[in-house]
Amino acid sequence: MARPTNTELLQRIAALEEENAALRRSAEPAADGDTVPIPRPEPVKRQRSWAWTLLATVLIVIGAILAPVAVIASWAKVQLTDTDSFVATYAPLAHDPGVQAFVTDEAVKAVQDNVDIDQLTSQVIDGITGLGTGPVATKALESLKGPLAQGIVSLLQSTVQRFVASDAFAQVWQQALRTSHDQLIATMQNDPNAAITVGSDGSVGIQLGPIIDRVKQLLVEQGVSFAAQIPSVDRTITVAQNSSIPTLQLFYGLAVAAGAWLPWVAIALLALGVVVARRRALALVWAAVALALAMGITLAAIGIGRIVFVSSVSPSLVPSGLAQTLYSTVTDAMIATAVAVLVLAIAVAIVGWFSGPFAVPRRLRGFFGAGVSWVRASAESHGITTGRAGEWMYAQRTLLRAAVAVIAAAVVLFVRPLTPALVIWTLVLAALVVAVLELLQRPAITAPETTDDETPVVTVS
Repeated sequence: MARPTNTELLQRIAALEEENAALRRSAEPAADGDTVPIPRPEPVKRQRSWAWTLLATVLIVIGAILAPVAVIASWAKVQLTDTDSFVATYAPLAHDPGVQAFVTDEAVKAVQDNVDIDQLTSQVIDGITGLGTGPVATKALESLKGPLAQGIVSLLQSTVQRFVASDAFAQVWQQALRTSHDQLIATMQNDPNAAITVGSDGSVGIQLGPIIDRVKQLLVEQGVSFAAQIPSVDRTITVAQNSSIPTLQLFYGLAVAAGAWLPWVAIALLALGVVVARRRALALVWAAVALALAMGITLAAIGIGRIVFVSSVSPSLVPSGLAQTLYSTVTDAMIATAVAVLVLAIAVAIVGWFSGPFAVPRRLRGFFGAGVSWVRASAESHGITTGRAGEWMYAQRTLLRAAVAVIAAAVVLFVRPLTPALVIWTLVLAALVVAVLELLQRPAITAPETTDDETPVVTVS
């Protein structure tokens, strides 16, 4: 007898499964030889009380409420307590034109406040005329006092501008950020010895002394002798005025303290809410939706905070463009994290819905499974098969899917910085790996045995 093909084997398997189902529904023989249908008792499932649903709802709501706080706490811990992250975040400000112009103007003002350039030029001219110049020469020299003073101010301005726009300033800025990182922490802790100071009225300032000292050195090197008279300047630029700053210092301390564990608490509450729910698939979808809404509210709050911050800063202290830059520098990391978590939550909601016991997803899964089976059968009919490796993958399919899920979750939870691109690519790659596993796995089929009545017996393991 000819050996049946793989397609025929699959058809016979389906027929045997239907026959086995019919046998299970068959009746037991009675005493008179007739058959009496005996209904198969359905297993009694113990329904969980609605208290579990209430508990799951409370846990999910608390976890979603804590999620925005966890984002801020995570930012405070990573950006403000990690020196490398802090420098990487704020070093680009040295190349911002608005920051450069602001530093230049304030440095020149600080020098003019400490050195009377008009009086200095007058003393120089008076010294020359005191040597015995004639009336015409004296009058000409007197007329040069104003232009000479303006020329010195212009020279000072251009020197500061060149320095602030140079790579040397960027290096000085970066080094200052690194060495003053501890002082920033001291500022938020209201240490009176911090270089960046916070007043009792909420004013925030940055010291100009190091910048002016560097400009003084450059002027002396260029032969501008008057620069040697510039004293050490102890002046602070006020960059913000907000009465809520002292309150923010308190929240900063709480955020840093909670930054290590609060994100995990939020995740644990959301996961526990799903576990204790009566309908876990539905709870997973709603937990993901709640997390997405929390991240959306966080992004909206950051946007509103931008408007409030810029409007609260006096233009006479900080130009609005610079205030926008400062706010963006501070919040960019929080925005990126919130967007990434938002994308992740939407993806989890879609995955939870697709894998849940809902009507439409079940039909979609059936369609996908039928397509995979057709591709596999078509490949095997052409002699393309994964053999024993495919049988092993079929036997271990649950373990392999769990491994893919664990690896994807580890990437999202532990890789930093968390970005939307990282989340999307992780989910896409995980979905592709699962699809490939579904295609490569192969149910183990034992070769048919022929009985006396020529009925093949096929075993599927």
